[in-house]
Amino acid sequence: MKKLFTAVFLLIASAVVYSQGSTGLSEINKEDLIKNVRILSSPDFDGRLPGSEGYNKAAQFAADKFFELGLTPAGSEMYFQHFNIEYNKIESPAVFKSIVNGDTINYELGKDFVLRGFTGSNSFNLPVVFCGYGISRPDLFYDDYAGINVRNKIVMVFKQNPSWKNDDKDWGTNYPREKSLVARKKGAKGILFVSLPNDNKPQPLISSVLHGDGEQPEDFPQLQISFKAANELLNLTGFTINDCQTKIDEKKKPISMNLATRAVIEVTAKYEKYARTMNVAALLEGKDPELKNEFVIVGAHLDHVGSQAGLLFPGANDNASGSAAVLEIAEAFIKGGIEPKRSVIFVLFAGEEQGLIGSKYFVDNWKYGYNKITAMINLDCVGYGDSIQVGNGKSAPNLWQIAKQIDETSFNSMVSRTWSGGGADATPFHEKDIPSLYFVTTNSYDHLHLPTDEFSTLNPELFEKVVRLAHLTILETANGNYIRETVIK
Repeated sequence: MKKLFTAVFLLIASAVVYSQGSTGLSEINKEDLIKNVRILSSPDFDGRLPGSEGYNKAAQFAADKFFELGLTPAGSEMYFQHFNIEYNKIESPAVFKSIVNGDTINYELGKDFVLRGFTGSNSFNLPVVFCGYGISRPDLFYDDYAGINVRNKIVMVFKQNPSWKNDDKDWGTNYPREKSLVARKKGAKGILFVSLPNDNKPQPLISSVLHGDGEQPEDFPQLQISFKAANELLNLTGFTINDCQTKIDEKKKPISMNLATRAVIEVTAKYEKYARTMNVAALLEGKDPELKNEFVIVGAHLDHVGSQAGLLFPGANDNASGSAAVLEIAEAFIKGGIEPKRSVIFVLFAGEEQGLIGSKYFVDNWKYGYNKITAMINLDCVGYGDSIQVGNGKSAPNLWQIAKQIDETSFNSMVSRTWSGGGADATPFHEKDIPSLYFVTTNSYDHLHLPTDEFSTLNPELFEKVVRLAHLTILETANGNYIRETVIK
């Protein structure tokens, strides 16, 4: 508690100092933020999938901004910190049809189906089999594949695992690659995922590259289909997809069945196990002889989920908004003439969508001691919504209180809800006992991983507020007005 009072006292005292000098706040404006989001989410960058030409263009755009500001390169190769990542480019055509009683139903990409980010390639017309949750766990007395022949067929399964358990044990990772590899091992040729229809908010048809561990099944198409398409495939059984979930969940037993319908699938994807990508990092060295050896990390992920057969997933809010915020804060420091006591590293991460790969790589390759990182500030999905939320406050309460105090005196837009454990790209830092905050907005995910996540949907006024709040919080931290606290786990 004493440390908390000290942090707040230092904040109040420093506010008097900053009122007499520049905070760089006037350099942060909604017009510039939206302009950069518009650029980063444009077709020129093709959804910023790591390993792609589009992502490389986005990374170069950020590096050029850092160079123009005169920031010192902080990567292993100038502004770039290279590493390898799995990459899967989905090309045209992308075809999905059902054949019911001899009638062919054509489906539209983005409306009736999407491809999993790590779909395999193939082309076929095959019978469809419903296999429940797609789980084969005889050790847990549950097997959706028991007594059903799926060889040379397409399986339709629920994307998520059941909410209930057998023997109080987890079913598995819940990742699509795991379910795909199980189906392929049973002899299936492809898989159709369906969201759980009885959930309060069933997951829409999103593009995702969060695939899980294991070898890539390169010849095995993976699609997520709509409830409409699922019900048309189930048409001859007398069941709806809702009925199927209800019956399995009530009895906790499989109801796998041949559907007497067929599906036509054609997918072409180019897979690379070790594609080259990069984080983008720049340094503003501190001016205090001692504190300049301590660092404040300001980060956001630059990547998104790419495109599918020409269908763009722009990723304006997720996370062109956070990337634009980092660039804007860097510009505010430089153009505002701010000379912080501590050093500040601005970094844009690759591979967040595949499991925080870029931020983990950055943390794992940090060379100056984790105790030298005073704090990490993460910005993710900060352009859409209705208020500001700052996460990880339960793990770094003193740092969170600085943000809250600034908000109460300047913006009055931050909710009191927070959490512990990091969150998104703050997580790898939190796991190394580095105090971290995660700036986001509430009700931020209406367009998450959808083609509609466009710059025109953003809330410019809120966007400007959250970036200004993050900037002032970073400024307080970088100027020595925050004493590094012990992370609460």
